[in-house]
Amino acid sequence: MPAPPYQELLDYVLIDAERLQARIAELGKQISSDYQHDNDLILIGILKGSLLFMSDLMRHITVAHTIDFMDVTSYGAGVRSSTGMVRILMDLQVPIEKRNVLIVEDIIDSGRTLEYVLRLLGARRPASLRVCTLLDKFERREVIIPVDYTGFKIPNVFVFGYGLDIDEYYRNLPFIGVVKPEAAINFING
Repeated sequence: MPAPPYQELLDYVLIDAERLQARIAELGKQISSDYQHDNDLILIGILKGSLLFMSDLMRHITVAHTIDFMDVTSYGAGVRSSTGMVRILMDLQVPIEKRNVLIVEDIIDSGRTLEYVLRLLGARRPASLRVCTLLDKFERREVIIPVDYTGFKIPNVFVFGYGLDIDEYYRNLPFIGVVKPEAAINFING
């Protein structure tokens, strides 16, 4: 089934493009300040949702850094909430031992996936391990995890755009929108 125009699914824009970019610039400035004396920073983007956020964020980080990616999931196609089973679809390409690691996430919901990633990467003995998330849906949190940098705290709504998808569509939108509940159900269930 082809995807309908996003306007049919959009209830309202939660965070517009201007607010997103302004906050990302602030995060980049803060991260640059915090890591100004550390010369071995690596940003680890959690695919696929973090792609746009990490791309924009790294342009605002003024300290030297490298990047890598992991593809980790606890969701299946058409599933709106975590299944609780975490799978590594793609691991890092470089070692992180004794490096300063900053995990870049699009959204933290229950926290279970990120908890798993933090344990996995922590066992690889990085010099430091921090988390930067664009969106924090704190009221859904099931586990306590450290979040060092947060773009926006959001309510418990189904969001899409700017890297976040509905069944793999609409990641390209420059804003974060809230899905109409009835529209999402109809689209996902075909």
